[in-house]
Amino acid sequence: MRLAILSDIHGNIHALTAVKRFLNEHAITQVIVLGDLVGYGASPGPVIDFVRREGWTCSLGSSDARVAFDMSQRAERRGVADTVLAWTAQTLAPEQMDFLRRLPAGGRTNTPVGRLRYFHGSPYDLDQRIDLMGQEREMEALAEQLGARVVVAGGTHVPFVRHVAETTFIDPGSVGLSLNHEPGADVVILELQGLRPKVSLHKVPYDYHSAAFDIMAWSLPPVIAEVIKTGRMG
Repeated sequence: MRLAILSDIHGNIHALTAVKRFLNEHAITQVIVLGDLVGYGASPGPVIDFVRREGWTCSLGSSDARVAFDMSQRAERRGVADTVLAWTAQTLAPEQMDFLRRLPAGGRTNTPVGRLRYFHGSPYDLDQRIDLMGQEREMEALAEQLGARVVVAGGTHVPFVRHVAETTFIDPGSVGLSLNHEPGADVVILELQGLRPKVSLHKVPYDYHSAAFDIMAWSLPPVIAEVIKTGRMG
C-alpha cells in the first residue's frame, strides 16, 4: 500500500499540476490531502476543481474553513492571508464553496501497519498545530488517544517526520507555499508494509515564476510571490 500525502496547496495550480505529474510516475494507492486548498495563491477555484475531479480524499483546512464559513472578516485578523481569503471568497463559484463546506475535519484509514489518522492542524482545532518536537511521553499519549500508528498533520508548511515508540508522526509540508527555504512543492509518499511505514519526502519542481506572476497579475500581496520564489517567509 502506497499513499501520497499532500497539504496546504493554497490556490497554487502550477504546483498542483506538477505534483500530479510526479504522482503519475509512482504506483499510488490513494492520495490524501490535508486541506488548505485555498488561501495565498491566485487559483483557488481551479485547485478545488482539480482535487474534486481527481477524487482525492481531502479534509478541511483552516483557510478553507474561513472562506467557506465566512470567518475571514474577524476583527482581529487583518494580515496578508486574510486579504487573500476575502478575495478568494468573492472569486469562488457556489459549487466550489459547497465542496469546501462538505469537507470533513479529518479522517482515518486502516493500513497494513495499523490505523492512520489525518487532519489539518490538530485533531481538535484546525488553527492549532501539533508540536512534533514535543516530549516523547506527550507524543505517545496523543498516539494512544488517537488509536493510531501513523499520525499525519499539516499546517506548518515545513516537512517533518518523527518516530516515537511505535507511532510515526508526519507533517508533509506544503504543495503551494513551502517554507523550508527551497522553492518547490512538498510531497510525502508512504510505503505501508511491515512493522513501520517507510516515509519519503520529496520536493517537486514546478514553474514557481508563473505562480508568482499570477499573484502580481491579480494584485494580491507581493510578499506571497517572494515566498513562492524563495521558500522562506521574510
